[in-house]
Amino acid sequence: MTTANADQSLNMASTLLEQVLPAQQAGKATWLRNTLAVIAGSMLLTLSAKAAIPFFPVPMTLQTLVVLALGMALGPRLGAAAVITYLAQGAIGLPVFAGTPEKGIGLAYMLGTTGGYLVGFVLAALATGVLAERQWDRSVLTTIAAMVIGNIIIYACGLAWLGTIVGWDKPVLAWGMTPFLLGDLAKVLIAAAVLPTIWKMLK
Repeated sequence: MTTANADQSLNMASTLLEQVLPAQQAGKATWLRNTLAVIAGSMLLTLSAKAAIPFFPVPMTLQTLVVLALGMALGPRLGAAAVITYLAQGAIGLPVFAGTPEKGIGLAYMLGTTGGYLVGFVLAALATGVLAERQWDRSVLTTIAAMVIGNIIIYACGLAWLGTIVGWDKPVLAWGMTPFLLGDLAKVLIAAAVLPTIWKMLK
């Protein structure tokens, strides 16, 4: 493949998945490619929820990074499907969420104070997937912008639900957002360093 053809291929590929394994090459096995990508994504979400990294002021998980990166790498449809599959696993009682089974499992856990963030995961994966199809994951600045938009969606859903559950007279921001901002900034910078670099390596 010539350099010109390689550049044209990169421009045509809407997501990393399409670049690495285009649907044209997968052919009739595209459904298998998509299914494996969704399952792998849901498994990666479980691992990211369980892995706590020492950080200030609270330990950091990589879950929101994985949620947003899945949207960018798989696109809106498959990225959201991976998150929904992960949520479905939790809904039937599998201990896939952070703090499970110690803090409860299944729908009881999902309807607790963190339920809004879980809904936000789906919407954020959709949003970053749409932005990735517009090539926002190919430069540092647009990747940062996409990650920030995804985080805003997660926080908006999470805080809205948290405030409804505990009451808006409580310190909702101090409980549900402020302690996590530094960790989220670190994850934004990680994505901004990794995703554009992968595209450059493929080029």
